[in-house]
Amino acid sequence: MIPDRRLHEIARRVAQVPGVRAVVLGGSRARGTHHAGSDVDLGLYYETSTLDLAALTAAAREIGGPDVAVAGPGGWGPWVDGGAWLQVEGTAVDLILRDAQRVAQQRDRAIRGEFVAHAQTGHPLGFLDVAYAGEVATCRSLVDPEQLMPRLRAGLDPYPPALQEALIENLWTAEFLAAGAAKGVAKGDVAWIQMMCASALMWCAHAWHAAAGSWVTNEKGLIPSVAALALRTTGIGPAEFARRADAALRDLGSADPARPIAAVQELAARTRQVLSAAGAP
Repeated sequence: MIPDRRLHEIARRVAQVPGVRAVVLGGSRARGTHHAGSDVDLGLYYETSTLDLAALTAAAREIGGPDVAVAGPGGWGPWVDGGAWLQVEGTAVDLILRDAQRVAQQRDRAIRGEFVAHAQTGHPLGFLDVAYAGEVATCRSLVDPEQLMPRLRAGLDPYPPALQEALIENLWTAEFLAAGAAKGVAKGDVAWIQMMCASALMWCAHAWHAAAGSWVTNEKGLIPSVAALALRTTGIGPAEFARRADAALRDLGSADPARPIAAVQELAARTRQVLSAAGAP
């Protein structure tokens, strides 16, 4: 596993690129949930008008080798943005571009309780735009000469109540998707059924995290991680939801999908009932 000393060296090098305003450590490494094989995510918060892509490419190749390719802003899609994939001392190190002005806009939307899931390759449920706020709230600053990150975090701690409320209210989407899954039974449309049920449970998981004041930055591990949330509820709790959601998804491959679909429908309805009653922590 790459040591912190080396990560700080990399951060200082890419921070020399014109237009890069701050470099942060994100993902599991920042949260302290990483393991020996975990990737390392370094967020590069940049100014669009001054970012020197040639200088960034030179820095990335100096760190990761001459064959490293750098994707400029938007090169990886409208929301993942751009960056580079490096191998450093046997560890995958991802340089991830973040437009500082755009991040500030999504931070403001999160505080107001506004969000949209955007189509984005690699994000089957959609890229939740306020995930930018989640990244800011959970990252560790490595190089930040302008003190940009404290300004971007303003209003994110504690978790914005309006966003909690909005994600809980959005549970109607989970119930709608779960009900829609049943339409694929007569046609034997397994893909439709599984996609609708998984999406319904992911929106439920988003609501559970919001109710617990826990930031989400992507869908990986979204449903299983509900089990660890510190949230007391009357009725179904986080651990029971995670267990039953996993069981329902596994059961969708059975000969008769009606039972797991009904289980997903019940979980969506119970989640909405429980979290609506619980309110903010």
